[in-house]
Amino acid sequence: MSGRAPGSLLLATVEVTSTSVRRGDVIQVGGQECRVADLIQLPQGAKRLVFESGELLTMHTRTRLVAVRVRRGGDLVRAYSPPRHRQ
Repeated sequence: MSGRAPGSLLLATVEVTSTSVRRGDVIQVGGQECRVADLIQLPQGAKRLVFESGELLTMHTRTRLVAVRVRRGGDLVRAYSPPRHRQ
C-alpha cells in the first residue's frame, strides 16, 4: 500500500524484521502509532526499538511487523532527523 503525504512525499507500507527496521519507521503497537527514534543491537540478532514516546519494544529475529516509511521521488528516505549525539 502507498499513498500521498503532504509535500509530495509517498507513504509506503513495508514488512520489517529486526534486520530491516530503521529509525523513522512508524509501527502501530496496541492501536498507537509509534515512530522509531533509536535502535539498540541485542545478542542473537534481536533489536530493542526506542520510540519517540520513550517506550521500548524488543524485536527478536523471527518478529515481523508492518511499518510505514516515507518515500520521496521513488527512493526511500529517512523520515527521522539526524541521529542524536550521545555524550
